[in-house]
Amino acid sequence: MNIENNLLLLTDSYKVSHYKQYQPGTTRVFSFFESRGGRYPETLFFGLQYYIKKYLEGVVVTEEKIQEAKEILKNHLVSEDIFNEEGWRHILEVHGGRLPIEIRAVREGSRVPTGNVLLTVVNTDPKLPWLTNYIETLLVEVWYPMTVATQSYFMKQTILKYLEETGNPELIEFKLHDFGFRGSTSVESAGIGGLAHLVNFKGTDTIQALVVGRNYYKEPMAGFSIPAAEHSTITSWGKDHEVDAYRNMLNQYPTGMVAVVSDSYDIFHACEEIWGNILREEVLKRNGTLIVRPDSGDPLEVLPKILEILGSKFGFEVNEKGYKVLNPRIRVIQGDGIDYLSLEKILEALKVAGWSADNIAFGSGGGLLQKLDRDTQKCAFKCSATEVNGEWVDAMKDPITDHGKKSKAGRLSLIVKDGKYKTVRLEEAFTENMLVTVFKNGHLLVEYGLSGIRDRVLTA
Repeated sequence: MNIENNLLLLTDSYKVSHYKQYQPGTTRVFSFFESRGGRYPETLFFGLQYYIKKYLEGVVVTEEKIQEAKEILKNHLVSEDIFNEEGWRHILEVHGGRLPIEIRAVREGSRVPTGNVLLTVVNTDPKLPWLTNYIETLLVEVWYPMTVATQSYFMKQTILKYLEETGNPELIEFKLHDFGFRGSTSVESAGIGGLAHLVNFKGTDTIQALVVGRNYYKEPMAGFSIPAAEHSTITSWGKDHEVDAYRNMLNQYPTGMVAVVSDSYDIFHACEEIWGNILREEVLKRNGTLIVRPDSGDPLEVLPKILEILGSKFGFEVNEKGYKVLNPRIRVIQGDGIDYLSLEKILEALKVAGWSADNIAFGSGGGLLQKLDRDTQKCAFKCSATEVNGEWVDAMKDPITDHGKKSKAGRLSLIVKDGKYKTVRLEEAFTENMLVTVFKNGHLLVEYGLSGIRDRVLTA
């Protein structure tokens, strides 16, 4: 038995005991998920479909999984008779092992201002009110791809701003490359986090993101990359043969784009003497673009300097916006120290130095996929209403010690009013509810493709 795929165990320990804690007569629990605020003013919603398809869809409760959970939890929990075997067996026998739950959510790819409901959950079997919040632990994990997608989106807006001011905005799709696989906490986080980035861009070195795109979002090829050197493939030649290592890259990849890390010893010498002198003609004759990659030092100092060197060696033109653009045979990628905050500083420094953003692309690893947490967008899942003896009753928290944690009450809906999203009570939703039923009673009812999500991001 694979414990990782046993839904009964994909929760917090304390939730196992919660079925005994609701007041008598409770038949339904209605809960919601939102971004209460945080670093970015909007949230780009993405990733729920992955969790539904991987963990919730189809038959998820079996006799074997009940027995496994029973065995583990009876030894884990210090009190007796905590495991809700009767409830899980009811799901198995009455519902065929499918979850009697309804999930409504905003369409993936929607950009919603913080403070609004993004998804709601309610049990459809009145005998199982505890089930709604039992799956909270799993569903809240959507914070991660959602926050990566949001962060990637706002990084894109920063780059786009400078492309519009200094160069060609049509180049945006490949201006931020995902270098984050090795810095991710797991293969799974690299996959879904990497795909979240590809909602906004098309450049990645995280192959696992492509797998998630194929398997969960109907996308045959979500992103693209190019041949590139790393320090080992350069330094293995030895310092005395640095020229030969670089020439080998040009010979092995005679066409198209190729990236060569060039700071193993002296980035300025590499740009001025090796690329700009010894190998200059080979670079210019090559049918493609050489991308020089510095990988150390302060980019605010290093990048303007190497652009000046490369400009003096390979030439440049001044575009119609008044900024310098290198010979198309050569470009630069900065892949060290890139995050949301550093991007603007670098691009502003290049702009001040007279260089167009066309000249540079960025690679981001931990700054893209790991420099965030659930509090980046203050994501939370809360119960807002319960049905007791046939009547719906508000449920909310309002701690006197932190009014920022006051939660919403009632059954909730998301509407568009005067062109803006607004969260209202379900009974007050006189216009279309923007939360659509994506999952009900074990079945995925709406399936999104990555291409459609990308289109929604662009048009939202």
